[in-house]
Amino acid sequence: MLPIDAAAHGSRWRHRHPVDKAVLGLGLTVLAISLPPWPGAALVLLTALAVLLGPAGVPGRRLWRAYRVPLGFCVTGALPLLVRVGGPDGWVSLAGDGPLRAGELLLRTSAASLGVLLFAFTTPMSDLLPRLAGAGVPAPVVDVALVTYRMSFLLLDSVRRVRQAQAARLGHTTRSATWRSLGGLGATAFVRAFDRAARLQTGLAGRGYDGTLRVLVPEARVSVRFTAGSVALLVGLAVLALALERPLS
Repeated sequence: MLPIDAAAHGSRWRHRHPVDKAVLGLGLTVLAISLPPWPGAALVLLTALAVLLGPAGVPGRRLWRAYRVPLGFCVTGALPLLVRVGGPDGWVSLAGDGPLRAGELLLRTSAASLGVLLFAFTTPMSDLLPRLAGAGVPAPVVDVALVTYRMSFLLLDSVRRVRQAQAARLGHTTRSATWRSLGGLGATAFVRAFDRAARLQTGLAGRGYDGTLRVLVPEARVSVRFTAGSVALLVGLAVLALALERPLS
């Protein structure tokens, strides 16, 4: 199980309905994209951090380990805005408004990433995916997503075991040995994934699979109080950001 999935299963909001958390987490993401980056996205970023580390109870170290990956993509995407290709200053030169545009993009994307992480850190996929069929998503699509989600952990475990076995046999001591081990790892992972898929198909056929996977989903109801509080927080953030835009710009 991935660390973010383990955190979602142990979250304080684990037993809340996914709609409650979607309104808050995805609402923050929409605000980060739609509001002015300063101070709108900055307010969203601080609010998402406060909710994650406070009421949601996500440990700071675990949040940073998950956040640094999308943050790296945000920084990588903002860096090209600092330079300009062509023009009177040469083939490559510093863009005049590059730092401003890069900072705005970095604020928007980093705040939006925290909104998505808020939903991911509090909602296990095993609670979300089965409910998608009730929301109108075609059952075959949900089944494929469920099987892919469960099979991915088995495949990752197989890859880890094969890699440990290769390391124990000095399969990573030289560059040529490392490339040879990587090739063997890829081939073994493909064969094992294909074998598990065939065994899963046989098992489902033996249990009378009729095109719909039936799984137990924990009982949960949409909390009107939680949802109304989330909407009030989102509206308050939007009003505050628009009110502070002119004085701070």
